[in-house]
Amino acid sequence: MSIRPIIIAQISDLHVKPAGTLAYGKVDTAAALARCVAELNRLESPPDLVVISGDLVDTALREEYDHLVRLLAPLALPFATIPGNHDDRALLRAAFPDQAYAPTGALNMVQAVGEIDIVLIDSTIPGAAHGELDAATLAWLDATLAASTTRPALLFLHHPPFVTGIAHMDAQNLRNAADLATILRRHPRVRLVAAGHVHRATLATFAGIAATICPAPSHAVALDLEARLPPSLRVEPPAFHLHVWFSGEEYGNVVTHHVPIGDFDGPHPFFARNGKLL
Repeated sequence: MSIRPIIIAQISDLHVKPAGTLAYGKVDTAAALARCVAELNRLESPPDLVVISGDLVDTALREEYDHLVRLLAPLALPFATIPGNHDDRALLRAAFPDQAYAPTGALNMVQAVGEIDIVLIDSTIPGAAHGELDAATLAWLDATLAASTTRPALLFLHHPPFVTGIAHMDAQNLRNAADLATILRRHPRVRLVAAGHVHRATLATFAGIAATICPAPSHAVALDLEARLPPSLRVEPPAFHLHVWFSGEEYGNVVTHHVPIGDFDGPHPFFARNGKLL
């Protein structure tokens, strides 16, 4: 009997501000998140889980987390969150007390979804923009992945463990990516490494594994590969990722779809009822 595909939605870098405040004086991140939630709720194939991969709020204020909770309330799907460098661990834990975080320290967690494990690791350093996995997180990850040799796993974190070519963002990426790579090479059940932070859809490989960066629902980091601009944002078409796991040989396969947020014309059939191309 074939096993049905498992769908994991990923949204990232919400940067929610206090109600009525624009991010950077330009971007209505609350309205953007509301549109994103509506898009997730109307997907014809509902995701089994939504992962929110960090920077849920912008300046780590309690009122921002209160606003975030209200904005996520209409989401009709289960979700899991990890912090980004704009978040506060204690406030995030308080905002979502039902999340299965480790009891102290970094907000790591693992969640079984059908036949696969969703592993979320906290790459933040309180007070710093860049990422680093502390010794406890590395040990937790190694032990968590060693707990099974049969279940595929998808790994989520905020800071990308690879270079994007956007210099000011690469200066803030995961500093000890080599330590992460060493662990992942010991555990071939990991089929995807999915990050956020850069606000742009990006594909790479890391430690021989497919790796992605999720776009944001509001604004993008400017695609400046020659460091000609000061750190800048662009308001580009918003989107999120759908990671779809298919059963198969060894640990199966993962396909990532880029899903734009908005109302678009269609769907229109390619063929008439008689089978002829329209």
